Amino acid sequence: MFKITVYLLLFITFSQATDKIVCYFSNWAETRPQIGRFDVEDIDPYLCTHLIYAFIGLNEDSTINILDYQNSIGNNAIRRFNNLRLINPELKTLIAIGGWTEGSERYSDMVSTLTTRSIFINSTIEFMETYGFDGFDLDWEYPNKRGGKPGDKENFIQLLAEMRPVFDERGWLLTAAVNAAYKSVNICYDVVGLNRYLDFINLMTYNLHGSWDNVTGHNAPLHPAENDWDMLLNVDSCVIDWIKRGASPEKLILGTGTYGKSFTLTNEKENSVNSPTLGAGELGPYTGEFGILGYYEICANILNGWTRSWDDTQLVPYAFNGNQWVGYDDVKSLQLKAEYAISKGLGGIMVWSVDTDDFNGICGEKSPLINQIKKTLNGI
Repeated sequence: MFKITVYLLLFITFSQATDKIVCYFSNWAETRPQIGRFDVEDIDPYLCTHLIYAFIGLNEDSTINILDYQNSIGNNAIRRFNNLRLINPELKTLIAIGGWTEGSERYSDMVSTLTTRSIFINSTIEFMETYGFDGFDLDWEYPNKRGGKPGDKENFIQLLAEMRPVFDERGWLLTAAVNAAYKSVNICYDVVGLNRYLDFINLMTYNLHGSWDNVTGHNAPLHPAENDWDMLLNVDSCVIDWIKRGASPEKLILGTGTYGKSFTLTNEKENSVNSPTLGAGELGPYTGEFGILGYYEICANILNGWTRSWDDTQLVPYAFNGNQWVGYDDVKSLQLKAEYAISKGLGGIMVWSVDTDDFNGICGEKSPLINQIKKTLNGI
């Protein structure tokens, strides 16, 4: 209760600064079955201040690779996406390059020399001018990891330094999505450099726990559990760490997830946080991935008999049924995270992604999670 009160007391102080709602759209959501299918036209153009189309990729020659060309270009998904600004002229649209499946090796090669960086920047200019985005989001996962090299940390900053004047000349936003956890920050990022050249930093303060832990853990706990095996794998610790390393609070956009990390319990009677697991949870019927459930799948499960619990220490919910367990965010926990972002003077809230919120209103209000973030940041 004390923490909640503090967030509310500080709300007014920072309400003007914490004004961005940066939402990713995963274009493969258009291929999900039945009620899981989410098209560009399902996006409410007034829900977020910034929309990011995910993803494009990188060719071996350091030029832009338009992934899923048939959908993005053939079906005009990119054009339709940017046309959302015709409905809401204040909306900003960005394109994201990278993502988990792209890996790191090609990005490491691209940043390694002046020649390959120049090829990439010229390709980026051509892409941006052709398709008319307002900004470019670098989602390299991750420098010096997953096929990357130690020089990535410095070379990434050099790339940004070379991109910055080009983007300033054209009035484009330059942003990046970054791993929030301290161990990865040590390996991957020069935080001061990122802060110098980026307009804002999308902090991926989620995926902090998952089936790789062998025990249940929340996707994005605001604070550590009392018996947490790593007291720094939580949203608050990540934010404090990034600020201590040199990130300006107003440039940090607090990442939130409209999905949960799921597990299969070893013993269904042991269903609290840090209970032993056999691995990832079962496939979601619409998202179709082991260990991940969209919020609309989770809230439907709760309506159909799953037990919901609230963790008073981590300030997040979790739910379970039989040997299945999921840690996720709901309206209550996202209100607290939005209030937390305000209390820290952060630039706003980032959401992955618009297409796994309850956009159909299966459980009530449409897109309740993002709507709650918007209400909180607007002081409603």
